[in-house]
Amino acid sequence: MTRKQVEALFDRRETALTQRDIPSLSAFYADDVVVESPMAGGTVHGRAAVDEVNRAFVTGFPDVTFTRDLLAIDGDRVVWMGEVRGTDTGGFMGIPATGKPFRLPFVMIFTLKDGVIVHEKRIYDFSGMLMQIGVLKAKPL
Repeated sequence: MTRKQVEALFDRRETALTQRDIPSLSAFYADDVVVESPMAGGTVHGRAAVDEVNRAFVTGFPDVTFTRDLLAIDGDRVVWMGEVRGTDTGGFMGIPATGKPFRLPFVMIFTLKDGVIVHEKRIYDFSGMLMQIGVLKAKPL
């Protein structure tokens, strides 16, 4: 893929994510994709498993927004850095909604093959997010 094609792919992916359109978002992944995500508890395999993780996120945080600060492209590798914000109004991980907001920086590292994502690594402070929404309590020093 050319750099412009990769940029266009990630623009379309971001639109699907912003619209919380899981079927459209799913089309960006290979059938046998591997995604490493703190929210998934580690590594998930396959498009259906990634759909479940993505659906849980947008259901738990229906107002979630992603801001892209950087899209770095090096051949078939892409790094997306930005910020994610949302409010726990949908309930998360089987826990009733707290109504509390969160704001986190994140990094996602992608590997592409034949125009789809074959590997994705999501890096963010999951414990920090859980503390912000009131699911985890920080121990005072």
